Amino acid sequence: MWDKFLFKRIDNSPLLIFRIFFGVLISLECYGAIITGWVKRTLIDPQFTFTFIGFEWLQPLPGLGMYVYFFAMGTLGIFIALGYRYRFSIISFTLLWTAVYLMQKTSYNNHYYLLILISAIMIFLPANADYALDAKKDPVKRTQTMAAYVKWVIVFQLFIVYTFAAIAKMYGDWLDFGFIKVLMAPKADYAIIGGLLQQHWVHVIIGSVGILFDLLIVPALLWKPTRKVAFVAAIFFHLFNSIVFQIGIFPYLSIAFMVFFFEEETIRRIFFKKRRPLQTDEIQIPQNRMLLLSVIGIYFLIQLALPIRHHFIKEDVLWTEEGHRMSWRMMLRSRTGTISFKVVNKADGSFKIASLDDYLSRSQQRKIAAYPDFIWQFAQHLKKEAAENGKEVSIYITSRVSINGKSLRTFIDPKVDMAAEPWHHFSHHSWIMPAPKQLSN
Repeated sequence: MWDKFLFKRIDNSPLLIFRIFFGVLISLECYGAIITGWVKRTLIDPQFTFTFIGFEWLQPLPGLGMYVYFFAMGTLGIFIALGYRYRFSIISFTLLWTAVYLMQKTSYNNHYYLLILISAIMIFLPANADYALDAKKDPVKRTQTMAAYVKWVIVFQLFIVYTFAAIAKMYGDWLDFGFIKVLMAPKADYAIIGGLLQQHWVHVIIGSVGILFDLLIVPALLWKPTRKVAFVAAIFFHLFNSIVFQIGIFPYLSIAFMVFFFEEETIRRIFFKKRRPLQTDEIQIPQNRMLLLSVIGIYFLIQLALPIRHHFIKEDVLWTEEGHRMSWRMMLRSRTGTISFKVVNKADGSFKIASLDDYLSRSQQRKIAAYPDFIWQFAQHLKKEAAENGKEVSIYITSRVSINGKSLRTFIDPKVDMAAEPWHHFSHHSWIMPAPKQLSN
């Protein structure tokens, strides 16, 4: 049964059209990052770069290097859409995008992480088997079919994303719509809809639909009787997100994924009318069947484990942020705070308060005030800077954080020398103060 489900040959039209959509969208994302000034603000202007911890060796290229970098990624997107040297193009894009993702986290976004995963998956898929310059150059490799597992890998990846996003929303501040109010407050000056977005009844709709949509959209798209209604709902939902939250290509990428939920024949008739209908029930079991299934199984075990890892780390992830990233906790909380770094010279006991303006951009300062890994990294930077000047220092933090607009609470233990603390990727840091009892109503 499983062999038929996974290895039956089906029309590859959904994969081909998705490749085209995907290539165009990532091209727009990369060129847009240059045009809108995102590259300049995030990667060129800052004096200090907050990389993912352990990837400090990944630093922005000097001068105009990052403009060239993003232009190259945008061009690779065009190559992917055209199916030109597809394998080289998709591998190159995946490596470059992953590097820039790890290079900076001030503008961290779950969508950027999803783009890494989809790009990596696309490396192994025969997305250039037709309607591609590669297929035109080498007609022998042209084919109208793909194994069914190609479709199901994409579908299951999306199921994980949406399902964990829904589960993460099931906490107090979302369920009482308090966070929705916080989320919509900065949108008050939007033309036409700004005032409407401040209404409580709108918050109730947004909060309720947010959970229901994430929880039900994949099953509803898979079930034929609800598919068309779910498709219309998905278009409305993602366009709303695009207009209100202005989150780049993700809403449109989400719409592009819909091609994997419709019958392959339907996609063929819409996008590739000249193609002949596929008439085959052939099942082709690959020689490396067990290896293939093992790799897919391990990949999805990791994808299922990452979003639940915070349950095995002491304290509430909403407070500590430990286990937050790569777990589909999207648009889930608002964090603000105040912070100061007291740098004490161990030799004579003299101290100074580090001036954040001398090191960090405004967006970086907003992050460092509320996120523990940013705090730790900057403390290490100050320690290293002092060492270069022949000084050994201790660094003490005064930090207060507000979650979802609640009152400020002490976040970092002010008695701990942060310069002497190690970083643990998968366990709790005791220098983060215990979560307040009223963290989330």
